[in-house]
Amino acid sequence: MRRVVITGMGGVTALGENWADIRGQMERGETAIRYMKDWERFHGINTRLAAPIPDFTGADHYPRKKTRTMGQVAKMAVYASECALRDAGLIEDTVITNGRTGIAYGSSFGSPGPVIAFAELMTDGASKTLNAASYIQMMSHTAAVNIGLFFGVTGRVIPTSSACTSGSQGIGYAYEAIRWGKADVMIAGGGEELDVTEAAVFDTLYATSTRNDRPHTSPRPYDRDRDGLVIGEGAVTLILEERERALARGAKIHAEIVGFACNSDGNHVTQPQASTMQQALEMALEDAALAPEAVGFVSGHGTATEWGDIAETQATRDALRRAVPIHSLKSYFGHSLGACGAMEAWLGIEMMNADWFVPTANLENIDERCAELDYLMGMPRKIETEYLMSNNFAFGGINTSLIFKRI
Repeated sequence: MRRVVITGMGGVTALGENWADIRGQMERGETAIRYMKDWERFHGINTRLAAPIPDFTGADHYPRKKTRTMGQVAKMAVYASECALRDAGLIEDTVITNGRTGIAYGSSFGSPGPVIAFAELMTDGASKTLNAASYIQMMSHTAAVNIGLFFGVTGRVIPTSSACTSGSQGIGYAYEAIRWGKADVMIAGGGEELDVTEAAVFDTLYATSTRNDRPHTSPRPYDRDRDGLVIGEGAVTLILEERERALARGAKIHAEIVGFACNSDGNHVTQPQASTMQQALEMALEDAALAPEAVGFVSGHGTATEWGDIAETQATRDALRRAVPIHSLKSYFGHSLGACGAMEAWLGIEMMNADWFVPTANLENIDERCAELDYLMGMPRKIETEYLMSNNFAFGGINTSLIFKRI
């Protein structure tokens, strides 16, 4: 089995596109949660909160011939991948097009806008907006396909459309592809574009925050006064590379991936099970050949939904057997669905390398039903650790756990 390292990272988030800007805002306690005034016309949902990217212009320089098959999520994913490839020093490397580079990338859905064209066709018998690109923009693997088209990738493509684990599965499956010799380089990650329909999905389950007059106080992961999640958006790409290849070319290495696991609850589509979550974490430890005490920090899923927070923290405590330090970055970026696993991996690696971890925003009173863990609250904390665990859990009972090693 070959070792896998991360040589490039890039992303688009609601708090910026580079680590320095994002860190500065989090250090000041700022979050991306906003009141969405243009959602006032939607009377069927209760939440008016989201974490939008205010002005994404990264794809403006791309030619129309390249962007006609891209909706917003694909544009963000391609741009994040371009940034990551430049960071890795591979933007013009022949490995991208020689069949030894692949893609593992996901989103919950494609771009929702083109759905209207098909709805018009079904309801009115004709559509004014349906065109040859409508399905390509809408399909769940639009990000992966458009990344491949844009950069001329000819290796394997692994679409990971699994809701909140799309990004983490993308990284995990890319890791496995390199580890087992199926690729030398993988473009991995996830993206999601913000749309009111995504908020409506959770609103129908009474799982969204309705602190509409106090957006800066929500979401509140692990807090007894939580009232639900907030939807966000973004795209993040990691470039994974076989370790010996990276060393031979003198690449900068951000971290090594040493463990990955994925399983499913097999029980209920929306009610998470702590027991199978725990198994996923333990499987990741086994994959990394690590004892539980080796993990010095956990980037939690932390959606600020009642049963999700409780089950996750119980699983984390039981798998790691102690009150390990933990936070949830969704308190800053909202729940970016298909993007969150990749976004939390990127920022978790940056924090691990800086010995600096932010607290969970808005966490003031830990829910007594959550397991005993070292919840970061109030101020950033200096923590030195060699291993970071990043966990994500999705509808359908899909559980993922990634373990990163500091270089």
